[in-house]
Amino acid sequence: MRRGILSLTAVGLLTVGGVAACGDGEDTGPGGATPKIGVILPDSASSARWETADRKFLAAAFDAAGIAHDIQNAQGDKAAFQTIADQMITNGATVLMIVNLDSGTGKAVLDKAKSQGVATIDYDRLTLGGSAQYYVSFDNEVVGKQQGEGLVKCLADKGAQNPVVAELNGSPTDNNATLFKNGYDSVLDPKYDSKEYTKGPDQSVPEWNNTQAGTIFEQMLTSTGGKIDGVLAANDGLGNAVISVLKKNNLNGKVPVTGQDATVQGLQNILAGDQCMTVYKAIKQEADAAAELAIALAKGETSNVETTVKDPESGRDVPSVLLTPKAIFKENVKDVVDDGYVTQAELCAGEFAARCAEVGIS
Repeated sequence: MRRGILSLTAVGLLTVGGVAACGDGEDTGPGGATPKIGVILPDSASSARWETADRKFLAAAFDAAGIAHDIQNAQGDKAAFQTIADQMITNGATVLMIVNLDSGTGKAVLDKAKSQGVATIDYDRLTLGGSAQYYVSFDNEVVGKQQGEGLVKCLADKGAQNPVVAELNGSPTDNNATLFKNGYDSVLDPKYDSKEYTKGPDQSVPEWNNTQAGTIFEQMLTSTGGKIDGVLAANDGLGNAVISVLKKNNLNGKVPVTGQDATVQGLQNILAGDQCMTVYKAIKQEADAAAELAIALAKGETSNVETTVKDPESGRDVPSVLLTPKAIFKENVKDVVDDGYVTQAELCAGEFAARCAEVGIS
């Protein structure tokens, strides 16, 4: 991965070149086509972010630019994903932005779009072997490293001695899950090697399915005779599934659990003491950066970005925008509210009002 100096905002992040064709005072895309951007989100079950954050921020950016857009959610259905893409292309999309469900489906969609002259962007997840012109995401190995470091901190706070650590990884078909694991294993493997920690069960969760995650973790707990002292859960949804099992066994709050996405549920679990940390990714920054690229492409312009990511399957250097995530613990949950990612009203409802007040959210 080659990195340049990255700004954390979309403004100034990209250098746009080329001249958009104009007619009657309106921007037009390549060949005089009316600019239209299609976005396919993956689901709403694996993480709340896709509907509560990404959709909202992308739509706002396109609206502000006066660009027609169509944002749809495949709801985890690969056939629906391909059908939506076909419909968007048929309906005149000049740019297609996707969050793939897996690289095979994503590649088929990207390749078809390219063959139809439609510009493409991989959003949040890199499609291995794909043909997207740009990739916009967070530095996902850093996300994983922050999770690993967070778990180490939380285990130390508990005074854990030679803790047994279980790893509940994301979907094996999601390249991001691989990057997260690379990141947290870079922190945890040395602990295992030195015998400071004991490596416990380590399993991936198909399609980030939270229900399956609960079943898998229950099996992990049974297989170790209840001896799990810390859980590296790859996102807040998986983390909450773990916490549900821990609650049934009166172990919640005793076993540190990680997460990712800074969801309301995840943050509430942190305030309650059931989850030790999450990773906050400022989705508005990601959405704004991707929207800026998409809008330029829709107008027939090119953008220069300062970073590339090597596709491990094709070896292609993909022009990329990578943003920096932030580790969130109980003491800095307020940062997520201050940034406007979640509201005080939704986070501090009911029993959480007092817990919010404890950390300065009022």
